[in-house]
Amino acid sequence: MSVGAAMACAGAAAWVMGGWDSGARRARLLCAGGGVVATGPPTWERALLGWRRLRGRLRAEGWSLVAGLLIALLGGSVLPLLLGAAAVPLFGRMRRAAEARRERERRGDAVIALCGALAGEVGAGRQPGESLLRAARDSDGLGDAQPVVLAAARFGGDVPGALTEAARQPGAEGLVGLAACWRVAVDRGAGLAAGLDRLEGALRAERDQRADLRAQLAGSRSTAWMLAGLPVLGLLLGTALGADPLHVLLHTGPGLGCLLVGGVLEGVGLWWALRIVRGAETA
Repeated sequence: MSVGAAMACAGAAAWVMGGWDSGARRARLLCAGGGVVATGPPTWERALLGWRRLRGRLRAEGWSLVAGLLIALLGGSVLPLLLGAAAVPLFGRMRRAAEARRERERRGDAVIALCGALAGEVGAGRQPGESLLRAARDSDGLGDAQPVVLAAARFGGDVPGALTEAARQPGAEGLVGLAACWRVAVDRGAGLAAGLDRLEGALRAERDQRADLRAQLAGSRSTAWMLAGLPVLGLLLGTALGADPLHVLLHTGPGLGCLLVGGVLEGVGLWWALRIVRGAETA
């Protein structure tokens, strides 16, 4: 099986490098009688484009299933395929959490941009309601609550209340400060532009602090993932030495026991390490 896999890899590499396709292109050129033949991009470019399309369509949970299928074929057991299928919901949850985090960060940046634009409009001498309409036109800081907030600003409604409701969206917590500045400016006649400038500076400082903390914890997170990948390296080394670890793990009783205990310890250790990192970020 290993010899067959090596021959298949060598054939795929030769095909990707253009060995077979170059002969086909020479044949087309000879049959064309010296004319111009549109052969398209080289094979390696088409293969790279196909790989990018496949990577874009397959999400993290899809790659878990593909990896389980590959290991099942190499090990001659259906157990890796079942484990890969069982890991699909877990990887899907991790992907959705990452997408939600990126959405929160994007909305937080939009709120900061909204505060800066609104401060500029108010500083130019425009009324607060008109300034909010102009600033929200070029920013997505209000999110899904933008029609409600703009309607309140246009028709003299409760703008601070609408902003407070909009602040319940993930990442839009800075709108609570904007609502407070608006309420103080309307009720007590305070300068809205100065309050917005201070609010923008505070939100920017908080965002930079979170980014700096995330950068400092990136090494710890990478170390946790690297340690989690060490068993895979051990399997590869055992295969290279001819020990056939997949057969031992998947087809013997002690191997299945080691696989079960090691998988549980691996999962618990990775979860605990990432939990420590997330706890530091939250604090």
